[in-house]
Amino acid sequence: MKAMSNDRPQGVCATDFASIIGEENAICLWENIEIGQQNRIQQAITSGKSPSCIVYPRTQQQLAAVIAKAHSHNWRVLPCGSGSKLNWGGLAKGVDVVVSTERINQLIEHAVGDLTVTVAAGMKFSDLQALLAKSRQFLALDPTAAESATIGGIVATGDTGSLRQRYGSVRDQLLGVTFVRADGEIAKAGGRVVKNVAGYDLMKLLTGSYGTLGFISQLTFRLYPLSEASGTVVLTGSAEAVSQAADILRGSALTPVQADLLSTKLVSSLGLGDGLGLIARFQSISESVKEQSNRVLEVGQKLGLDGAIFADDDEANLWQRLQKRIHTTATESVITCKIGVLPTAAVEILTQVELGLIHISSGLGLLQLEGKNQVLKVRNRTQVNRGFLTILSAPIAVKEQIDVWGYTGNALPLMRRIKEQFDSKNILSPGRFVGGI
Repeated sequence: MKAMSNDRPQGVCATDFASIIGEENAICLWENIEIGQQNRIQQAITSGKSPSCIVYPRTQQQLAAVIAKAHSHNWRVLPCGSGSKLNWGGLAKGVDVVVSTERINQLIEHAVGDLTVTVAAGMKFSDLQALLAKSRQFLALDPTAAESATIGGIVATGDTGSLRQRYGSVRDQLLGVTFVRADGEIAKAGGRVVKNVAGYDLMKLLTGSYGTLGFISQLTFRLYPLSEASGTVVLTGSAEAVSQAADILRGSALTPVQADLLSTKLVSSLGLGDGLGLIARFQSISESVKEQSNRVLEVGQKLGLDGAIFADDDEANLWQRLQKRIHTTATESVITCKIGVLPTAAVEILTQVELGLIHISSGLGLLQLEGKNQVLKVRNRTQVNRGFLTILSAPIAVKEQIDVWGYTGNALPLMRRIKEQFDSKNILSPGRFVGGI
């Protein structure tokens, strides 16, 4: 595909897309974009030319028409929602236009009795949770930047969080998806009922594909009822004892909804004590929460660990501070990485980094590292433990010097063929995925 030249007239996108959307403030030229938003976009693209404009369709049909127009002109598109995760993944190449679903944000259907919900991709996660809470239900995800993240962006990046301990990943909760193909056609997969099994499962392909296969426009999820009570136990102490406690918890009949191992610096920065940490959250009826919390506390006491139970506002505040600390970098040079290792190797990894969190059952987690040398060192260690380490956010210079994904499997030829089938012109998020896909 021939990329657009740098001397493209600045008004091209605005002129062509205005006839589709026809609304004031729905198209914004690059020079008129707020500086903070410009910076977020620049963190997602290779250095060089900037996109000509951002387009804000208001309906799925407008979105489809916008993508069809881009397809006909071979314009490269960077899909986004609110932009909270634009700096994740690889750098998109030669982007001509940014298309945002931020204004396609309505609740489409909430089937309270069936515990399902269908929403437009641009709806903010926090807004959806507030609506569901009125019916004592919730979507069992705890994504990064929960206040600003859109539902479509969460799925596109496969951003689950610690609740996967009990409820699984994004893929496990997704029942149906509607997306706009690279040629502008609208396609659907799955359905609006929990037992729907008809059709090819495109949902798993689109989840975590960073907008390279299609532009997600509408989603249906399974929901869960809110629990009566909640409580959190924190154990801190030596690496060996924390590792033993994690082994005992994994092998027990206890059912935490969240359970993570915390690095020493993360523990101390949250004011939780000294050493490594284990944090486990239980949600159920009040008696069950108290019983399970006390049993974890007893395990810690037998292993010589310090322990504390958090409830009510103290508990909510603890998890909010934990989320903020693990996702907020102290300096611009910090590199945030997603890690996946055997759960039994998690403690070993956490003793080698300053700031990190790893889920005790899945072995997935987040690390904050300093410099590409540390990234390569920890990546090598994770691969020795049959795991992986991918860069989420980092300075552009770092992403240009080392492989963001660190993929060592043998499926790259297959991935390329899938990309070719879905996006033969390579106009959707070119370069953001594994192997420069």
